[in-house]
Amino acid sequence: MAHESPTLELERELAAQGYGLIVGFDEVGRGALAGLVMVGAAAIRACDLPELAVPDGVADSKMLTERRRETLFEPLQAWCAASAVGQASNGEIDEWGISHALGIAALRALNAVERQLGLMSPAGGGRAVSPAWDAATMRVGAILDGPNDYITKALDTFDAPDVPVPAHVVTQVKGDRHCATVAAAAVIAKVTRDRLMVDIARGNPRYAPYEWDRNKGYGSAAHRRAIAELGPTPLHRTSWHLTGE
Repeated sequence: MAHESPTLELERELAAQGYGLIVGFDEVGRGALAGLVMVGAAAIRACDLPELAVPDGVADSKMLTERRRETLFEPLQAWCAASAVGQASNGEIDEWGISHALGIAALRALNAVERQLGLMSPAGGGRAVSPAWDAATMRVGAILDGPNDYITKALDTFDAPDVPVPAHVVTQVKGDRHCATVAAAAVIAKVTRDRLMVDIARGNPRYAPYEWDRNKGYGSAAHRRAIAELGPTPLHRTSWHLTGE
């Protein structure tokens, strides 16, 4: 059965509404028991859309093999005008709850993307790369995977970074299947988090029994068994039900 391929249709709709920068967002690690939650951001310029094609092979990251995601990682980064992965720690998840942690992670990613592109907050005294990228006039449109706009809810909270240009967010259920920027963000975030969890698992013998190099911090049988036998580590989300089925 053929899978639906992402397009740039929604991105073009936002460009037609006057948004000069379009950013796709997707999360990874929401349901894990341990480790960071991450939100990927993949940005394209509206002025590039007439010449921009959907990257070869991009699809919902969950439908791609790990090897295929790794192969796509650098080409997708090159395809974007800018990309970033924002994160929130397990401690922040425990303190704030998962929804707010996702919002802060997304704003951290948006902040990084905008600064890569030379957008500076007027309050920060920075200069734009060009008049077209002046934070005072630039409009940023965002496409967020899923039904819940946790990005806008996190704006202007005491935990949030000072994003140069807040984004107008539209949500798209199964956005990683439909929107090329969201699909790109999903792959970039997934590869980044998977690599980190493997490095942590293999870098410290203490973490080996939890098998994060295999389960990436999710609740596999081996992971839950290790928690039951050895207890949680400093990287576990202790506000969660860690040993239940």
